[in-house]
Amino acid sequence: LSNFQSLKRSVVAVAWSFLGIRKSSEFQEDVAKISPLHVLGVGLVAGLLFAAGLILLVNWVVAK
Repeated sequence: LSNFQSLKRSVVAVAWSFLGIRKSSEFQEDVAKISPLHVLGVGLVAGLLFAAGLILLVNWVVAK
């Protein structure tokens, strides 16, 4: 359960970092509670999904 909570917290932290909005107090709490390996994995997956989404959007716009 603790591993799942860390992963969930990592997803939220990465999502906020993509937006560039995060309170300092929440950042400090994340640093204490989440695994750097989870952040790395979630960040890579989120980056790949973002890039794939942009590619699909561009292909859709160009096809019209």
